[in-house]
Amino acid sequence: MDKDTHELKSAERRNFLKLASAGSFTAAMVAGAAGTLWSGEAAAQTQQEEAAREAAADHIMTLATAYVLGASRSYPIMQLDLKENIQNMTNGKVYVRLAPGGQLGAGGALAQAVQSGTIQCAQHSLANFAPFASVVDLINLPYFCGSNQRFTNLTSSQTWRDEVDPRIAASGFKALFYIVIDPRVVAVRQGGDAIITPADMDGVKFRVPGSAMLQQYYRMVGANPTPVAWGETPSAIRQGVADALDPSVGALHVFGFGEILSHVTFTQAVPDSQVYSVNLEWFESLPADVQEGIEFAGEITQAQNLAKVPAARGYAMSELTANGVEFHSLTDDQLAEWQSVGGYQLPDWDQFKVDLAGSMETFARLEEAAGTMGRYYVHDA
Repeated sequence: MDKDTHELKSAERRNFLKLASAGSFTAAMVAGAAGTLWSGEAAAQTQQEEAAREAAADHIMTLATAYVLGASRSYPIMQLDLKENIQNMTNGKVYVRLAPGGQLGAGGALAQAVQSGTIQCAQHSLANFAPFASVVDLINLPYFCGSNQRFTNLTSSQTWRDEVDPRIAASGFKALFYIVIDPRVVAVRQGGDAIITPADMDGVKFRVPGSAMLQQYYRMVGANPTPVAWGETPSAIRQGVADALDPSVGALHVFGFGEILSHVTFTQAVPDSQVYSVNLEWFESLPADVQEGIEFAGEITQAQNLAKVPAARGYAMSELTANGVEFHSLTDDQLAEWQSVGGYQLPDWDQFKVDLAGSMETFARLEEAAGTMGRYYVHDA
């Protein structure tokens, strides 16, 4: 690092710590995201602007996520955009305090914090939503809504609003909007061969989360499902405890898997999907115009998220390619082969459909919604 770069980094650290120690952590985050921490004057201006917004607001909304602000470059959760949009669409009546990077927890802990009212809003996966509203676990049915477009069609549909939102509300949540990241992939550790067909999965120790559906799916397509906690997954892949794993490309980059992988295949079976949930009691306590502003902010941020998906994927792929990772897209015939041995149309999945949707009739309506083009377009890998 040359002298100028070192001095720049030192100034950024000093200004960040100065803002954070003064109780202006959100201002420090905003200045960092804007690239203005190097300037004491610009950082101070950001602090003044954030302090003025907070003082003028009628309501404070803590928004917690597991990801740092810069993650949207390859994992488009758009937390800074959502903050800005909520503040603007409510005409400053709501001030959003950011708690990124897992400061207040991650995953299920954030969902629990929203449900209890400890915080007002959080980003977490739908898998971590499922313990509170089991119906959302339908998204893990293989090839039901694995593609970005089918997932968006489903979660934006009137059928989803009629069948799913009331169950979410019964658990004390409002789903503000659903985030598209990209489908989960099949990613193989260094030294392994590319997996193109289900036959290539024979004997593969496949890292899976706690989801019973994902474990069943990988068993059906020929792998040996190996449950490993997320925090232990990098070492499990390095040591060969597991041979492969299935996050999205963006997640593989964000969590630093590039240096320990060899091949990534786009099988498009299950979405790596996220949601912003809001504490329902808090939301319903707000004036009607503020509620409408927050909902409109969610719509705007959703549109921004969908537009960002291909650029985020491209960046993550470029970074992983630089580490020697090879990517493989499948033909329609190859995708059909995966679906034929593991897809949701097989009777093996009928009990999941009944248990989660309530009946096969309800599931059929949700299936129709997933296959019906809605108001939003999103790019698929």
